[in-house]
Amino acid sequence: MKQNETIVALATPTGSGAIGVIRLSGDDAINICNDVFRGKDLTKQATHTIHFGTIVDGENIIDEVLVSLFVAPRSYTKENVVEISCHGSSYIIDKLIRLFVKKGARLAKPGEFTMRAFLNGQLDLSQAEAVADLIASSSEASHKVAMQQMRGGFSNELKQLRTELIHFASLVELELDFSEEDVEFANRDQMKNLIEKIVVVLKKLIQSFELGNVIKKGVPVVIAGKPNVGKSTLLNALLNEERAIVSDIAGTTRDTIEDEITIQGIQFRFIDTAGIRDTEDVIEAKGVERTFEKINQSAIIIYLYDANETYGEELNTIISELEAITAKNNSHLVLVANKNDKGNTALLPQSLSISALQGKGIKELEEKLLDLIHYNESANETILTNIRHVEALQKTSEALERVLYGIDNPVTSDFLAMDIKQALHYLGEITGAISTDDLLENIFSKFCIGK
Repeated sequence: MKQNETIVALATPTGSGAIGVIRLSGDDAINICNDVFRGKDLTKQATHTIHFGTIVDGENIIDEVLVSLFVAPRSYTKENVVEISCHGSSYIIDKLIRLFVKKGARLAKPGEFTMRAFLNGQLDLSQAEAVADLIASSSEASHKVAMQQMRGGFSNELKQLRTELIHFASLVELELDFSEEDVEFANRDQMKNLIEKIVVVLKKLIQSFELGNVIKKGVPVVIAGKPNVGKSTLLNALLNEERAIVSDIAGTTRDTIEDEITIQGIQFRFIDTAGIRDTEDVIEAKGVERTFEKINQSAIIIYLYDANETYGEELNTIISELEAITAKNNSHLVLVANKNDKGNTALLPQSLSISALQGKGIKELEEKLLDLIHYNESANETILTNIRHVEALQKTSEALERVLYGIDNPVTSDFLAMDIKQALHYLGEITGAISTDDLLENIFSKFCIGK
């Protein structure tokens, strides 16, 4: 990508709307826009000002617009940036973009505005990635995590760790210059204490990804149980609407029904499933098969049973099977006894007691779900949501473990220096202090065009 070129793209969603915003960035952004703008001379206006006028193609007026000016370096990309707010007609937008291209701009690639912000030092790489997460955020929690990362919370934590490591790396490198004199500039005890502290921090960050991933993508929760225990009624109660058909006829739900709700800022995706039982009905049997597929894909399984029926060994067998699945998949099982409005004659230990029909116990069930993902415990901590960051931290941790091994055994300074350099390299990959064209292309290709 040539940074001296001026790029143009639609910054708002495609389709007709009240307004559309077209963004230009580059050395010639203001000149290109000024060439077709009729109003004030944009080249003589101050940064962060808005100007009303018309955009013309020769003698033809295309639209009345508002032009926002951001003069370098006081812009998102640190380049000259112009944003044209026009009427949201797809014809007008296409006409304006074609005009700007004719005047010397080129169409922007996915994420190219944010890539320029990174390359020009406005954002580091992890902050740039958080921009995409912020755009995609669909709940309070995902918005909060993305905003914290975009404002540099994660980056600042890494920079501090990297600065401390660089200090010891430079001392070890200095020892190599005096290798014949057998001197030790880097105190091994201090180095060991620092690296052990960093390893603890890294492991905590890596472990936070389990929570970060569900915050980013939502928590899949399967509602399972035998036919006619109230699974669809529970889904309706959680969603507070008649989403699923409720009937006294066993086997009414023959396929999965999914919907999403937000509980205290966390998005949960609830999946109502076909009742688990042996059946000769081909369609219902297929539904039961899909139930177990969803169970294996879920983060939480709510197993619902009738608090007034006696199941005997059958229920214990099903619970044992589900416990084996949760142990294998590192997921959670919640036992819920339904229909407590009719009594609790068959309540199992560690079960939540509810009445889905009357809405009793639903709040307690929601609190249990929040407890299982440990969100409240981590509300003020750095939470990772990006697998690239996790992989880099894992490699950093492995390199530092080798340094600890080298200090204890001990190895020569050149081997210590090599492992510390590797750790610094992987930390630098996260923030973009060390990057490659392929890495940047892969990251920014996932962005929308106008960002």
